[in-house]
Amino acid sequence: MNEGYKKFEDGLRQLNIVLNQDQKEQFLKYYELLIEWNKVMNLTAITDFTEVIDKHFLDSLTMIKIYSLSNEKIIDVGTGAGFPGIPLKIAFPNTKIVLLDSLRKRINFLDEVIKSLRLDGIETIHGRAEDLGKDTKYREKFDVCTSRAVANLATLAEYCLPFVKVGGNFISYKSGDVTEELNLAKKATGLLGGSIDEIKIFPLPGTDIDRSLIKIKKDSRTPMKFPRTPGKPSKEPLL
Repeated sequence: MNEGYKKFEDGLRQLNIVLNQDQKEQFLKYYELLIEWNKVMNLTAITDFTEVIDKHFLDSLTMIKIYSLSNEKIIDVGTGAGFPGIPLKIAFPNTKIVLLDSLRKRINFLDEVIKSLRLDGIETIHGRAEDLGKDTKYREKFDVCTSRAVANLATLAEYCLPFVKVGGNFISYKSGDVTEELNLAKKATGLLGGSIDEIKIFPLPGTDIDRSLIKIKKDSRTPMKFPRTPGKPSKEPLL
């Protein structure tokens, strides 16, 4: 684990993030819970400590390359094992975070992580983005929506932009060259009240893995017909 710790420290320095000892211990406990629960359910294919540091923890924190975090209200759509939401919450404890996932088993895991790490100002929701995006409790209530979920950008925009208040941002984590995907997503973002504001492409700290971050600004309210019924955004993207 020593190599992993060193990579974590180096990566944090590259991102200009300073963690206290309690925060570092929270990340370690998070890793331990991830590995423990992964034995009985499919949370991640990545289990080596150093790889988790690179591809989950530091990757989640790269959001600060495109957005400066302070006390924002954030929703993490399709959070899975809690990425990027939980690392962001540990590193930036003043944020208020909602973790949304459609699988109850993953929500149970996330609830255990929140309890074990004694995190405040963070909650989980079991549900689908297509349903919650029309719920007045969540619709257009967040400063930031973020997602590392694997789907094309047009589909993700339909899942995520309905949660973002006007003036807020949707931040999508993508891999490698995103030129074609961006071109295909322009229509969708416009229909949903957004516009592509900024793109950052860089290697993950300490690796040769390319990461792309896309920031989509919410310019106007999303028409009430979006998101469409469950399954439609993925089967029939707004291309």
